[in-house]
Amino acid sequence: MNMRVTLSVDAMGGDNAPDMVVEGIGIALNHLSEVNFLLFGDENILVPLVSKNPIIKDACVVKHTPEVISNHEKAGAALRSGRNSSMRLAINAVSNGEAAGIVSAGNTGALMAMAKFVLKTLPGIDRPAIASYFPTERGQSLMLDLGANVICSSDNLVQFAVMGEVFARNVLGLPQPSVGILNVGSEQLKGHESVQLAFYALQNIDLPIKFHGFIEGDDIGKGTVDVIVTDGFTGNIALKTAEGTAKMFSTFLKECLLSTFTSKIGASLAKPALSKFRQRLDPRRYNGAMFLGLNGICVKSHGGTDGLGFANAIDVAVELIRDGLNDVIKEDLAHLEDEPDNSIERHNE
Repeated sequence: MNMRVTLSVDAMGGDNAPDMVVEGIGIALNHLSEVNFLLFGDENILVPLVSKNPIIKDACVVKHTPEVISNHEKAGAALRSGRNSSMRLAINAVSNGEAAGIVSAGNTGALMAMAKFVLKTLPGIDRPAIASYFPTERGQSLMLDLGANVICSSDNLVQFAVMGEVFARNVLGLPQPSVGILNVGSEQLKGHESVQLAFYALQNIDLPIKFHGFIEGDDIGKGTVDVIVTDGFTGNIALKTAEGTAKMFSTFLKECLLSTFTSKIGASLAKPALSKFRQRLDPRRYNGAMFLGLNGICVKSHGGTDGLGFANAIDVAVELIRDGLNDVIKEDLAHLEDEPDNSIERHNE
């Protein structure tokens, strides 16, 4: 029997909130009956929505607040003025033990700033990283960072590698996941100082990490490694490029299949295969970016997703909680700090 979990939800975050949020909770409850939800937002809007479905109503407690962080608000301003917002109160619920994790589809910068301020980082982690799945030829890979840290030191990259490896081993169930650093080339001498130092540190680290070395952009789709480590600037560009390319490819395919009478017949015959193809590239299946390195579970849903996508973000949060991801990360980082011979500072000497 699965453990009972209470999740805190920023019910007002997202382009189509709160309808999309409540719909997502309903979808998630079809297979997560042992999960309860604390919904933070305007009770005048939320209570009627929740009351439409008895199952959702029984699983949810609405916590009233009329304040909402807008998508355009800067992180610093949100941190100062949003103390009573749905996002901040949802994060506070994790900090004070009311909930085991939080899910929000709201402003990414504000969520990261608030979560880092309230929850703090794990011991040994300087900066949390945004991590998410990428579909590949071999299945899927995990990439981090996807935008939280534009500039990263070699220490940051090594910490990302440790967190990503722990995630892949414990959540994805890979016995020995491979780790690679995204670079401008696979040759050992390429790249700037931070990736060079991180390469050397990971090559000599005294942890069960299968370090592949450097990988290039085309290795992402190939699935060359299970965990892709990069700074947030490069990672975010890679993410948005992949999303844009997938949309462009789908548009081209649709145009070709509908261009002639013969192609339309072919499309009709290939409908089951095309449906499978579309499902594999459906971004909702990969929705739910994890803020790894925080002293608490925090999952960011895409702001423009629908109920199915938000339900997937809920699944991600519940999985992280049940797998005790943060405890395992703490153990590996403590071991790393206890091994002075593996410290980056030593390699710089």
